[in-house]
Amino acid sequence: MSVLAAFSRARVAAPAPDAAAMFAALPVPCVLIDRDNRFRAANPAAEEFFGVSASQLRHLALGDLVSADSALLLIVAQVRAHDLTVAERDLALEGPRLSRRGVAVRASPMAEEPGAVMLAFSDWSAGRALDRQLSFRNAARSVAGMAAILAHEVKNPLSGIRGAAQLLENSVTDADRELAVLIREEADRIHALVDRMEMFGEKPVERGGVNIHRVLEHVRRLARSGFAADMRITEMYDPSLPPVWGNRDQLVQVFLNLVKNAAEVLGDAPEDAEITLTTAYQPGMRVVAPGAGGRVSVPLLVTVRDNGPGIPADVEKNLFDPFVSTKAGGSGLGLALVAKIVGDHGGLIEVDSRPGRTEFRVFLPRFPEESEGPAAGAR
Repeated sequence: MSVLAAFSRARVAAPAPDAAAMFAALPVPCVLIDRDNRFRAANPAAEEFFGVSASQLRHLALGDLVSADSALLLIVAQVRAHDLTVAERDLALEGPRLSRRGVAVRASPMAEEPGAVMLAFSDWSAGRALDRQLSFRNAARSVAGMAAILAHEVKNPLSGIRGAAQLLENSVTDADRELAVLIREEADRIHALVDRMEMFGEKPVERGGVNIHRVLEHVRRLARSGFAADMRITEMYDPSLPPVWGNRDQLVQVFLNLVKNAAEVLGDAPEDAEITLTTAYQPGMRVVAPGAGGRVSVPLLVTVRDNGPGIPADVEKNLFDPFVSTKAGGSGLGLALVAKIVGDHGGLIEVDSRPGRTEFRVFLPRFPEESEGPAAGAR
């Protein structure tokens, strides 16, 4: 009996129990389709992935779940045309019964049955976030080097230019004084920009146990007393969270920046405009932290969500790069600095945006249990 026939009957009374058991036990969603793209077999993980039972899938074709122009159909056609395995990641599977993004797929031909294709799916969102995090760190290092050069080569002569302009203000005519003031103000603006870039410098930071809820409460108070005075800020916290292994002042800077960005996006939004701060514990996420010598668990999740118009797709993929901004007068350094600070903490930041819902998710390491004292997380 062919592998196709064994798998297609794996959910009923398979005559090859070993093959059926192996297929059913696979932890990744796997389906088998025939030459007409009709489902012949699906393991339990695939049932959960598609939200459809195996018996129901056998009455459907792949085109019933994804749109006619789906990249998945092109991948299947490529497998049949060249008789080779094709792997693709970061796919969007959209259709009348399915909506999944950030999916990786591996499609393989079945030698026993010409035209049959085995599809194995996996979630690529975590891998994509890790790839982006590495890009953020590299970009931050580039800005750090640029900042060092600017601080050395620009700030000293800039101070001379500013001083000369200030002297001219008191010794020229009223008409020329306006130009001298313009020179001084522009020198101040460039000086402030260089100061902001210097924040990317690779300086050691003292870290300890930090109560993330006290950080968020401080950020909320600052927002309510200033840029978000008329906006609704909702809190949904997990009170059982352990302390974060971090620097309190830098974490305030991270979440103040994210909340301020959300407030600016909402702007003069309607009365239902809302910023939501949530915390949760999600074990399982591990990243390679700088200087840690291995992977570090980052189970503490803080989310800043707004119900604004969303981030344009062409901007979202480069949102944390230096000098990328959605604001007309923005310098594009705020979110790049956020990514650097989170990366320096050994954490991970990712964004998920669509019209009506934008989420910045920050994963942070917990304070090491063996080092926790009675005051851990009290700051």
